[in-house]
Amino acid sequence: MTTRWLTEKEQRAWRAYIAATHLLEDAIDRQLQQDAGMPHLYYSILANLSEEPDGRLRMTDLAERAKITRSRLTYAVTRLEKDGLIRREDCQWDKRSSFAMLTDEGMAVLERTAPGHVETVRSLLFDQLTPQQVEQLEEIFSGVVQALEREEERPTSEEVPWRRRSSGPCS
Repeated sequence: MTTRWLTEKEQRAWRAYIAATHLLEDAIDRQLQQDAGMPHLYYSILANLSEEPDGRLRMTDLAERAKITRSRLTYAVTRLEKDGLIRREDCQWDKRSSFAMLTDEGMAVLERTAPGHVETVRSLLFDQLTPQQVEQLEEIFSGVVQALEREEERPTSEEVPWRRRSSGPCS
């Protein structure tokens, strides 16, 4: 197989993407540490739970949404649970599975922290773009996500940690 090296223009775009994503993630982490005492990942877990009508998700589904391994999610949920922001609930149908549930305190932290988080994202990303560039950004990354998800659905998708599921309804 012949290596398809990046062109000079592609290399510049790739390096700009890497630098921007690292710097943006670092800035978001700093803001969330300052405002809520938690990293972006923990905030994302709370936000994902808040988007559910009953504020709860199966741990496997939460790991898939956060695109992290179940062991990393378990560690994060344990910390959030210790802080009173989440509680775990056993699955009635499958003793190996559990749900993560957002507590009232967790929702209060989100409500208090969300304005600063949104302002950080807006000022560092969206204020730098024209409306047309925002549309292009969505189109570009939606296409990348679709391609990656198609790749994950192939038979080897069991190698993707958040795709592994047990057979029970609460997995």
